[in-house]
Parts: sequence; structure tokens; C-alpha cells
Amino acid sequence: MTRVLDVALAALGLVLTSPLLALAAVGVKLTSAGPVLFKASRAGRDGKPFSMLKIRTMEVGADRSGPITASRDARVFPWGRLLRRLKVDELPQLINVLRGDMSMVGPRPEDIEIVRDGYTPFMLESLTVRPGITGPGSLSYFADESSLPTDPEQARTTYLATILPRKIALDLVYVRHRSVAYYGELVMRTVASIFRLDSMFAARSRWELATARDYLRGVHEGDREHWT
Repeated sequence: MTRVLDVALAALGLVLTSPLLALAAVGVKLTSAGPVLFKASRAGRDGKPFSMLKIRTMEVGADRSGPITASRDARVFPWGRLLRRLKVDELPQLINVLRGDMSMVGPRPEDIEIVRDGYTPFMLESLTVRPGITGPGSLSYFADESSLPTDPEQARTTYLATILPRKIALDLVYVRHRSVAYYGELVMRTVASIFRLDSMFAARSRWELATARDYLRGVHEGDREHWT
């Protein structure tokens, strides 16, 4: 059922956002040399790599400096910074959803290098489902770049040590409780967050945070073996 919803919502999303995508593409071509789209190597379901599509927001070759974008990262050009702030750069991932690489809702896919170097055993459960455009982790860390140090290497260290475990624990709340109703709720919450109306779902967010904290403490009843 969720696959049917994925295809329907992704197709509708591409139609509705096509003018915005066109504007974003023109802006990239006018302000930075290089292609409009960037293919990011990400770990998909069962850890299989796939190319996640994004509107390019960094100078060509910037990805060779590391997978984590620091706060006020100099590699991001001005138009790209605006696209990132508005999350417009993520819209091409609707194509990934149509291809079956991703779902509308699921754990946020991480860079292959991050999975290789930063995933501890409990995090691997997030790879048992299709990665998603949105989910509890994405909603909780909607603007996580702004909380990272300006130095790319320090940003990577901070991300691996603090943000990544919390994001994955939140996404595991969805993985372990996923249903069509929860899927629909997270889609609505994502739309609400764009219009700064996410306070409508504050109680649900608190439940997710509390459950994720239990996961991280390793005290969730019957699941201790997952958190070693």
C-alpha cells in the first residue's frame, strides 16, 4: 500500500513543483558553472548503494572535501545556500521515489562513507527498509547544518558523535511502528513544517523523542540485544 502512495505522491509532487524546479535550475545555471543535478552516493535498503538526486548547491568537485556540509560552508554558492535553506534542492528525490530507490517516508539515506565509518550495530536496523525523503529524524533535524561547526572536519566529527545517533534512533521509531496511518501523518507533518505549522504535532514529536531516547539508552523492553 505504501508503494502505491509513494508513486502517487511523488508523481503529484513533481507536477506541482515543476515551476519551482525550473526556477531553481535556471538559478544554478546562471550562478555556477556545471550541471544542475548532483548525484550523491547513498546507502539504500540493505546497504545497497544508489545515486540520490539533488539540485547542485556546491561548486563542482566540492564533494571530494567530505560528505558533511558545515555551517556557512564555503563550498556552497549563494543561490545554492538559498535552495538548501528552503529544501528545494531535495525535490529531485521524488524521481528516486518513482524509481523505487526511496520512499516518501523512511530513514534519511546517509553517504556511503558515513555508513562505513560511523554506523554502530544498532544503526544498521535503519537499512532494513527503503530510505525516505522525510521521517521523524528529518523533521526533528530540519536545519541540522546550522548546528554544526564551520570547519568541515569538526562538522563531520560532531555529526557522527551527536546528531547521527539521535537522527537514526528517531527514524527507528518509524521503522518499528510503521503503518499506513503513521506514513500519512509524517507526510502531513512535513507539509506543516514547511509552513512553520509543526507545533500542531508537538505531542507526537515528544512521543518520538522519548521513544528514541529509550532506544539510545538501551532500555526499551525486550530490545536490549539491538543496542549493544
